[in-house]
Amino acid sequence: MSQKVRVRFAPSPTGPLHIGGVRTALFNYLFAKKHGGDFVLRIEDTDQTRYVGGAEAYIIEALNWLNIPTDEGPTTGGNFGPYRQSERKDLYQSYADQLLESGHAYYAFDTSEALDAHRKQHEAEGKTFIYNWHNRLKLDNSLSLSETEVKAKLEAGEDYVIRFKVPQDETIKLQDIVRGDMQIDTNVLDDKVLFKSDGMPTYHLANIVDDHLMEITHVIRGEEWLPSLALHVLLYRAFGWKAPEFAHLPLLMKPVGKGKLSKRDGDKMGFPVFPLEWKTADGDIFSGYREDGYLPEAVVNMLAFLGWNPGTEQEIFSLEELIQAFELSRVNKAGAKFDPDKTKWFQHHYLQQQEDTVLAKQFDSLLQTKGITSSLDFVTIVGLLKERATFVSDLWEQGSFFFEAPSTYDEKASKKAFKEGTADILQTVVSLLNDTDNFSAATISATIKGWITSNDIGFGKVMMPLRLALVGEMKGPDVFDIIAILGKEEAVSRIERAIQTI
Repeated sequence: MSQKVRVRFAPSPTGPLHIGGVRTALFNYLFAKKHGGDFVLRIEDTDQTRYVGGAEAYIIEALNWLNIPTDEGPTTGGNFGPYRQSERKDLYQSYADQLLESGHAYYAFDTSEALDAHRKQHEAEGKTFIYNWHNRLKLDNSLSLSETEVKAKLEAGEDYVIRFKVPQDETIKLQDIVRGDMQIDTNVLDDKVLFKSDGMPTYHLANIVDDHLMEITHVIRGEEWLPSLALHVLLYRAFGWKAPEFAHLPLLMKPVGKGKLSKRDGDKMGFPVFPLEWKTADGDIFSGYREDGYLPEAVVNMLAFLGWNPGTEQEIFSLEELIQAFELSRVNKAGAKFDPDKTKWFQHHYLQQQEDTVLAKQFDSLLQTKGITSSLDFVTIVGLLKERATFVSDLWEQGSFFFEAPSTYDEKASKKAFKEGTADILQTVVSLLNDTDNFSAATISATIKGWITSNDIGFGKVMMPLRLALVGEMKGPDVFDIIAILGKEEAVSRIERAIQTI
């Protein structure tokens, strides 16, 4: 690759960025960084009717949260701007004119009513209406009309579109890094609209012109653009430009059943399909990975494996390792099934890697939202609980008893643990705790275990009721760790309350 690698992620700001779009952005980012290239963000907002306020900012925020920021874009700038298609619209007319002059495009004046009538007539005959070589000379366009007629229509301000003139009777050879070599008969292609009389280009023209002017070397995009590949290759040829290399990524499929993963699937099946939470103008809220407590590293690692594999057994990859390992040749053709459980598996792994001090701060914030302030040692608590946690919110589910003394005791466990003589045993534990000065887990453990052993009492007779008294149920880390964190006063108070209940 002698030319500097330049790739682009070109979403439309029509709503939040679907996780499939994020995967496309990630693969572009990994490829660019692997080859020391540039990752460009271009906002394709030519369709102003579908424009949604806040969508562009959402896209940028999502990429930044995932630590895959763009090198160039609407907010970062760069030498190939502007990076919003709506700000580039003055560019496209001259390129449409160029195609008209070279005979690769033509004016079409057909009204939507006329085209509709043709469509219905074809349907009635069991055919599909395609505007191309076989009927274009019979329709209302500059190929079938005289120069004078065309000029008169344009001067009268009649609505028109500019259509691409697809060559007849030709086999186009297409190359795709993921899918290999393909070929297509040009006779099955339609003469796509490139430009509308409102002065706005369609996706096809704007996309080709922008990729050329921005010196894009590799177009890495979703499989849904595969049907447009032949047209895009023909457009490059018509302009006399070198086409970039293409790679079409496999679709993301639903976890269960058939079909591709849709925006509605996540909330139906209980997992996010957006990187960040999105609130619609109507007040609907779609959940996001960030707000659901996922770490960006987990989301990136999960997305990398949707349609790509490293060819080894390794599953855990840092962003740096992904950049080193990533090859487009290892992207699969088949659709990639989305697996919410695997995402949680990655999340659990990355949560364990977090420093306890970092998690302690997040846990403290979570408690504050519940109106709980505490002077307990959060770092130690997190260290004891995190092994069983996948999210920071799990720390609350597992350790809420540190902050709220039990008011009831698990019924099944109580029947087993609270027996005749249990009150006396717990009373002795209270005395032992009151007499302990160095209130560390090790000292408390040695004191109580020493007493149990020297008096030949069964461990279960002491430990089960003691845990119930402190926690309210049979869960939580080591009992002596719990006592040390709670402190003498709180631990004794909880045991005494349990004695009264018995």
